[in-house]
Amino acid sequence: MKLGGMRMIRLWRRVKFLFNIRKSVPFLIRFFKSGEVSLKKKAISVILLITYLLFPWDLIPDFLVFFGIVDDLAVFTYIFQWMVSMAPDSLKEEYRVYDE
Repeated sequence: MKLGGMRMIRLWRRVKFLFNIRKSVPFLIRFFKSGEVSLKKKAISVILLITYLLFPWDLIPDFLVFFGIVDDLAVFTYIFQWMVSMAPDSLKEEYRVYDE
């Protein structure tokens, strides 16, 4: 399979994981409680999320309801992917979120 195809599969799995609240919220809690994740990485994650919430840079205005939400979801998914890539392998394995 091509490299681009593998990235799309990985992205799709993470989007599905993100929408599975029963798994993604406990993952995020464990991520922030984990001693294996450095304080710097945790701080950067929080800063990115809070910054986006305070200053949402919309490529597509939110008054175009469906399309306006898509760009918000894309940014949040990117931040989430970054957090998953920094998570310890034990946490990725427990929640079945892999870098592949």
